[in-house]
Amino acid sequence: MASHIVGYPRMGPKRELKFALESFWDGKSSAEDLEKVASDLRSSIWKQMADAGIKYIPSNTFAYYDQVLDTTAMLGAVPPIYGWNGGEIGFDIYFSMARGNASAPAMEMTKWFDTNYHYIVPELGPDVKFSYASHKAVKEYKEAKALGIDTVPVLVGPVSYLLLSKPAKGVEATFSLLSLLGNILPIYKEVVSELKEAGASWIQFDEPTLVTDLDSHKLQAFSEAYSELESTLSGLNVLIETYFADVPAEAYQVLTNLKGVSGFGFDLVRGSKTLDLIKGGFPTGKYLFAGVVDGRNIWANELASSLETLGALEAVVGKDKLVVSTSCSLLHTAVDLINEPKLDTEIKSWLAFASQKVIEVNALAKALAGHKDEEFFSINAAALASRKSSPRVTNEAVQKAAAGLKGSDHRRATNVSARLDAQQKKLNLPILPTTTIGSFPQTIELRRVRREYKAKKISEEDYTTAIKEEINKVVKLQEELDIDVLVHGEPERNDMVEYFGEQLSGFAFTANGWVQSYGSRCVKPPIIYGDVSRPKPMTVFWSTIAQSMTSRPMKGMLTGPVTILNWSFVRNDQPRFETCYQIALAIKDEVEDLEKAGITVIQIDEAALREGLPLRKSEHAFYLEWAVHSFRITNCGVQDTTQIHTHMCYSHFNDIIHSIIDMDADVITIENSRSDEKLLSVFREGVKYGAGIGPGVYDIHSPRIPSTEEIADRINKMLAVLETNILWVNPDCGLKTRKYGEVKPALSNVVAAAKLLRSQLASAK
Repeated sequence: MASHIVGYPRMGPKRELKFALESFWDGKSSAEDLEKVASDLRSSIWKQMADAGIKYIPSNTFAYYDQVLDTTAMLGAVPPIYGWNGGEIGFDIYFSMARGNASAPAMEMTKWFDTNYHYIVPELGPDVKFSYASHKAVKEYKEAKALGIDTVPVLVGPVSYLLLSKPAKGVEATFSLLSLLGNILPIYKEVVSELKEAGASWIQFDEPTLVTDLDSHKLQAFSEAYSELESTLSGLNVLIETYFADVPAEAYQVLTNLKGVSGFGFDLVRGSKTLDLIKGGFPTGKYLFAGVVDGRNIWANELASSLETLGALEAVVGKDKLVVSTSCSLLHTAVDLINEPKLDTEIKSWLAFASQKVIEVNALAKALAGHKDEEFFSINAAALASRKSSPRVTNEAVQKAAAGLKGSDHRRATNVSARLDAQQKKLNLPILPTTTIGSFPQTIELRRVRREYKAKKISEEDYTTAIKEEINKVVKLQEELDIDVLVHGEPERNDMVEYFGEQLSGFAFTANGWVQSYGSRCVKPPIIYGDVSRPKPMTVFWSTIAQSMTSRPMKGMLTGPVTILNWSFVRNDQPRFETCYQIALAIKDEVEDLEKAGITVIQIDEAALREGLPLRKSEHAFYLEWAVHSFRITNCGVQDTTQIHTHMCYSHFNDIIHSIIDMDADVITIENSRSDEKLLSVFREGVKYGAGIGPGVYDIHSPRIPSTEEIADRINKMLAVLETNILWVNPDCGLKTRKYGEVKPALSNVVAAAKLLRSQLASAK
């Protein structure tokens, strides 16, 4: 029985690629140095899978930024602004598209389906001249083959690539991206031909858009694409991989009838309904890659249950055509439990990171072939039983409080217009008030202080003194820049979710459980293993210290319940909404304590609310109902004069704007600049927004510093569709990943642009 891995984490067990990328970007190392680190990591990953007995090992899943940008490079679809003149695309052009450069902003970045991973959105139009401009897929295949490992090269499928793209600047929004299918297929043919020539026997096309709601025209594009590729694919085994949800019945019929395709991969963890489609009819002689090991969470597989599922599938497709697989790429999980010596032993026994999932896949394949490792299955069963019966998982008081939420929608008693009037009387802010989103640059010295405090190398007194000094520096800088509503810069926090999880019950933490978010940015998601509550205040101490340093309003900074949920590895033994309500009650306690301590502006970030939206429209309403309700729970008890902010970033928001309004926040700051101000189009189309709103005026994920004129131009575009008295001026997101040499001039220009517009508006009266 064969085994397969859809994809694997690329940062390395100790984030080796992250540090190599940042060293290269800072000019401290060469391209050769970066390539050496990447090559060593790839080799290690391939050898690990080969040693574990995996038959179908992926290659070309190792991206320096993301796999969609890799495909853009492969197709030579470089926007003209980056000055590419043909030839093989190197790091200069590649990273300019991802991060921007001195003369050009970065391309738009958005979430990869409903994950916290991001991709660079291709910008396409009728004038794009596609050409085969990156031979990375072939190079990596040959690299693995030289090690004696025959891999399955992975490509983003041609139809999904186009459906994940957007019309370039100057191209009509109604332009059909699928009309470019005939233009990109010749490039795919060249790549496939080179892979065949290099000796590849299998090739994997990732077509995850097949799990979304597609009309017949879009589905027809899959049939057309693979019919056109059929002759080139002849002699190869071809796998079409889907993931993240069920494949709809109509899409399943189209998929399983594609020409030139040998096998089909399905997510049978999040796509359990697909099982019924397979049992109802699967094409004779085709391979089924059954994704029964969860690629998006860290819980140990229920091996006995998975084996039962595989047995049922074997009866449908035949023993020689069933391949055990992960549900999706393991990119979305942590790398290896071996790097967690300090993790609680009992909780550790409940978990499986990427390395352990590789072993689970192979153990299931062997068991299905009649070579079951009884000891491995027995240890797994004992761990599952331990988790089910552990008293640390359940807190009856928390469950009772969450159950008591039913019957109320938890809205504030006064409408937002009246609240804004009361808040303005208290805060006395100018029009177009300026603020930032929360974090300030995390310097090497600051990270050292936190690291030494955690390692008990410095005292709590020394740590507190150092953090106070950092807060004071950030406060004084904002006052010098003349920002209106201040933040304390979050120097005590390494990560916005981890910080809160460490202070809530029901959470566990890893030392090296890093997961890539975008580029070199990694996050370390907490593990929610039990019922959640707040033993004591979490932010009141630092917020009150920061407020005491200034007469200007100081925001209390919290992460919202939906974002904590979506950016954690969540328990899978109860519905997600139940866990979210528990977190909401904990945050509600914190909000009310901040208000009692005199904090009059409280920001409750919900950066990941849109990210958790199910991929199928039929499931949207239920998710948005409990997600929005969870946010309202957190602040339903505060006074009218307490201003509640929230923040959202790097997703498409226009389709949920009414749910955003229903959150009933007083002010929302929201990513806007990197997505070409698409957010503003919803207001041009007539949506009325009565609360305060701050669409971001510059992209903080790029080192580029925008000019005052550029920012003023953005504000003017906002004023064309939004009322002056509700508009705020702020960056797209937090500033922790930037350097002070970038932040100071950028914020100075933000404030200058706001003052310029205030002056112009006053003169126009």
